[in-house]
Amino acid sequence: MGLNEDVGRRLRTLRRERDLSLSELSRRSRVGKGTLSELESGTRNPTLETLYALTTALGLPLSAVLSDPLPADGPGPAPAGVSGSAVTAVLLERYEDEATVTDVFRISIRAGAVQQSEAHVPGTRESLMVLTGTAVVGPPDDTRTAGPGACAHWPADAPHVYGAPDGDVEGVLFVRSPVAEGP
Repeated sequence: MGLNEDVGRRLRTLRRERDLSLSELSRRSRVGKGTLSELESGTRNPTLETLYALTTALGLPLSAVLSDPLPADGPGPAPAGVSGSAVTAVLLERYEDEATVTDVFRISIRAGAVQQSEAHVPGTRESLMVLTGTAVVGPPDDTRTAGPGACAHWPADAPHVYGAPDGDVEGVLFVRSPVAEGP
């Protein structure tokens, strides 16, 4: 099963578990009903921004709709990346305990691009460890700049940005979200 079909199947299942119609999820996420229908049927490529809008409206972290991370017991098929206007993210790991889901992504931020990210689920925080390049991240009015080997942390339950003003950025992004309460 390809990324589009896998994401669509998971999205449809999560929407139905919450007893939401296409129209209601469309309204809550501000994603067009036609787009949502095409995503669920696997005929449309998901963007990072669209998937975040949908998972936030469902009260879930992004990993809830992405393919499983790399297998812990060795090599397997490489996970697919999801791209946005400036960022490509590949889910490496998902860890969940009673209170928190931690998603670990390998991300790339394209040189000269800026991605505006809407607020995620309340209580979500992000941390970026920069491997190469210089990233500008965080709330638009309080950005942090981090270069190779440095980390930046910010609340992700408010709008935030990702930018790479001086060249491509490679990094590891940790997204910690509270566990959703029941469907």
